[in-house]
Amino acid sequence: MESNRYTRGQEALARIHGHIGEGVMDTLKDIAPDFARFIIEFPYGDIYSRGVLSPKERQIATIASLTTLGNAPTELKAHIQGSLNVGCTRQEIVEVIIQMAVYAGFPAAVNALLVAKEVFAELDKNKGSM
Repeated sequence: MESNRYTRGQEALARIHGHIGEGVMDTLKDIAPDFARFIIEFPYGDIYSRGVLSPKERQIATIASLTTLGNAPTELKAHIQGSLNVGCTRQEIVEVIIQMAVYAGFPAAVNALLVAKEVFAELDKNKGSM
């Protein structure tokens, strides 16, 4: 039986990441099904589903945080894509990453910008093949 947290989490995950988010959760179910459920219930069901910040504002905060961490390029890539899905522009994403150079240093910002560049290039390539 799915909890209300899980249902809310699935809805938030789909809104932000589309089918890609479910794919990640499905991949984790083979090795750590409880962990996949934790991700859906806590970050997406409890935190991302709160009404104080908009989905766009939450993604901006997430990109800033992942940039400052400097060690989560896969997650940063997913959240850059998610930020575009909820209304961020490429320019806003780049500006958030540039702002993080002040707090995380230039290497962290450069690495994040390269991830953003990769995401944007993949999107442009996919648009061209349609």
